[in-house]
Amino acid sequence: MLAVVYIFKIDDRGAVGHTVDDLDRLLAEDAGFVWVDIPHCDDDAVRVLSETFGFHRLAVKDIRERNRVPKMHVYADHVFVVLHAPERGERGHVHYLELDQFIGGNYLVTVHGPNNPAVSEAAAERETRAVRERLANGRLRPASPAALSHAVVAALIRNQEEYVELVTADVWALEQQVTGGQVAEPEAFLTDLFRARHGLLSVRTMAALSGALYSHLAQVADLPGGHRGSVDDIADRFTRVRRITDGQREYLQGVIDFYQSLLTLRSTVVGQTQNDRVQELTVASYAQNEEVKKISAWAAIFFAPSLVAAVYGMNFIHMPELEWMFGYPFAVVLMVLAGMALHWAFKRRGWL
Repeated sequence: MLAVVYIFKIDDRGAVGHTVDDLDRLLAEDAGFVWVDIPHCDDDAVRVLSETFGFHRLAVKDIRERNRVPKMHVYADHVFVVLHAPERGERGHVHYLELDQFIGGNYLVTVHGPNNPAVSEAAAERETRAVRERLANGRLRPASPAALSHAVVAALIRNQEEYVELVTADVWALEQQVTGGQVAEPEAFLTDLFRARHGLLSVRTMAALSGALYSHLAQVADLPGGHRGSVDDIADRFTRVRRITDGQREYLQGVIDFYQSLLTLRSTVVGQTQNDRVQELTVASYAQNEEVKKISAWAAIFFAPSLVAAVYGMNFIHMPELEWMFGYPFAVVLMVLAGMALHWAFKRRGWL
C-alpha cells in the first residue's frame, strides 16, 4: 500500500478524492479522468506504475533516479515528461526540484523527486499542492489530463519566475553596493556576484531545455489526450522565462563589468601611487648619494694635509727635513697643494 498518495477522480462535478484500492475501477470508467499525485516514489508506487498503468520500465527507472536535465518521451498512449523547478539552498546553491508526469488520455500521474534531502517536503510539493487547493475550492475545472498538466506546469513556471525575481532583487542590491561605493570585502562581493549569476544560469537552463521539449511536443501529431494549444502556451511561457532570465543576466553582467572597471582603475591608481613613491625614493637616494660624494670628497681633501702632518709629526732622528731651514714652509705648501689638487680633481668629476 502506498504510504502517501493523492488520487482524484475529476469530472463535471469537480474533484473527488479516492484511495489506491479504487484506482482500477476509476481508470475503467468512461466519464472524467484520474489524477494520481505521488510525493515519494517507493516500491509500492513503482508496482502501481508498472502493473496498474503499464508504463515503460525505462520511464519507471527515470522516476526512481535523479534526472539532471528535463526530458520527454512520447509513447503510443501517453507522454512522459521530466521538469525542474528551482529552490534556493544555503550559500547560493540552487536545488533542482524534479517533477515527473505521465499524461494519458484518461489520467495524469505526477511523481515528485527524488530530491536533495535538504529540500523540504513543502517545497517539493509546491506546484501540485497549489493545484489541489484550486481544485478543492472550485477555481480550477480542467476538462482533460492535458489541461490539468497545463495547470501544474504553469505553477512550476510561476515558481521559476519568482526565483528570477528573487535573484533580481539580489542583483539590484549588488548594483547599489557598487555604485554607492559600499563594497567592503571584494572577495565576499565577488562570491555574491557568482551566486547570483549561478542562480540565473540555473533557471535559464531549466526554462530553455523545457521550452525546447514542449516546442518539439507541439510538432507531434495526435497528442495522446492533449490539446496543442496548451502545449504551445507552455512552450511560450518557458521561452518568456528564458528571455527574462537572459535580460537579468545581461544586467548582472553590466554590474560585473562595472565592478571590474573599478578594480582596474583602483589597481592603476595604486600602481601610479607606488610608481610616484618609487620615484620619490629614487630622487631621495640620488640626493643622498650626492651628499655622500661631497662628504667623501671633503674627507679626502682634509685627509691629505693630515697625512703630511702625520708623517712629519713622527719626529724620527733620521729625517733630513727636520734640520732643513725650509722644512716647515715645504710641509705647509705640500699640504696646501695636495688639498688643492684633490679639490680640483673632485670638482672636475662633479663631486663638489
